[in-house]
Amino acid sequence: MTMTRSRAPALPAPRGPISEGVLSALRGDPGEVPAVDGSAPYGDDLQLALYCCYELHYRGFDGVDDDREWDPALLAVRAELERVFLDALRHDVPAGTDIDAELDALLVENLDAFGISHYLRRRGELWQLREYVAHRSLYHLKEADPQTFVIPRLDGPPKAALVTVQHDEYGAGDPERTHSKLFADMMAELGLSDVYGVYVDSAPSEMLAEVNFMSLCGLHRGLRAALIGQFATVELTSSPGSDRLVKAMRRLDCGPAAIHFYAEHVEADAVHEQLIRREVITPLLQTEPELTADVVFGVRSSLFLAGRLEEYLFQRWRRGESSFRHEAGVKIP
Repeated sequence: MTMTRSRAPALPAPRGPISEGVLSALRGDPGEVPAVDGSAPYGDDLQLALYCCYELHYRGFDGVDDDREWDPALLAVRAELERVFLDALRHDVPAGTDIDAELDALLVENLDAFGISHYLRRRGELWQLREYVAHRSLYHLKEADPQTFVIPRLDGPPKAALVTVQHDEYGAGDPERTHSKLFADMMAELGLSDVYGVYVDSAPSEMLAEVNFMSLCGLHRGLRAALIGQFATVELTSSPGSDRLVKAMRRLDCGPAAIHFYAEHVEADAVHEQLIRREVITPLLQTEPELTADVVFGVRSSLFLAGRLEEYLFQRWRRGESSFRHEAGVKIP
C-alpha cells in the first residue's frame, strides 16, 4: 500500500494579542508575545496560542519550520501559558484522593443526566450533529496521540497495559482501522471536510481547552498521572455516550461509515475501561501511591472541561444559533 504524507494544516487566524504574537513568531516575524498574566485562562486568545504551541509536537503547520518545535523562546511562552491554564484548573477543580470512589462514579449515570449525546439522541438535528463532529475533529483526527506521550513515562505493568489499549486505538496494525481514520471516514460520510485541522478557526475555546489539557499532561512527566485520569474518564464513560450517538445517527438516517466510528467505541471502550482501571491505574498507584491525587485531578479536570463545552453548545443551540465561532466566517458545507 502506498501511503501519502498528510499535509500540515495552515496557521489559524489570531484571536487576540497573545495568539497574534505566537503566530507571528511561528511565521518568523520579529516581535515579542505580550504578557500572559491577567489573560482569561479559558479564553480564545490564550487557548489558541497554547494550541498552536502544542501542535508543533503533532503535525506542525504549513510553512513553519519543524525546528520551531524546540525554539527556546516559544517554549518559554508556552510555559507561561501552561502556568496560567494549570493554575486556573487547580483553582476551579476540587482536589481529592479517593480514586475508587472517583472511578465508581464514572460508571454510574444519574437518571436525570442530560448531556450532548442525550440531546442528539432524542431531538438533535443533523446540522447540530455535524457541528459537534466538526468540533470533536480537533482531537479525534489525532485520537490517542496525546495519550501516547505518557507511555515512556510509565514502567512495568501500567506501560504494557496502556500499550495494549493504544494498539487498539491505532487499528491493531491496520491503518484503515485506526480510530482517527474511522473518524475521518465518518466526517466524509457526513459531508464534512476530513482535512486535519480545518475546523480549528471555527472551534470555540472550550474545545481547544479540552485538547490542550491532554497535550499539557502528555508533555509533562510530572502530569503523567493526570493524563491517566483523563484517559480513564474517556474510556469509562465512552460506551453509553457512543451508543446514544449511534442511535442519533440512525434516527437521522446517516450512512454506515458515520455510524461505524461510534459503534466501534461502544465495544472497544467497554474493554478498555477494565484495562485502564485494573491494569494501568491499580498497579501504578500500588508502586507510586503519591500519584493518586494527580489521577483524581485528571478525572475531575476532564469532566470540568467537558462540562464547559456542553454548556457552550447548549447555549448556542437553544437559541437556534450555530456553535461555530462567528468570527471564523466558516460554514459547514
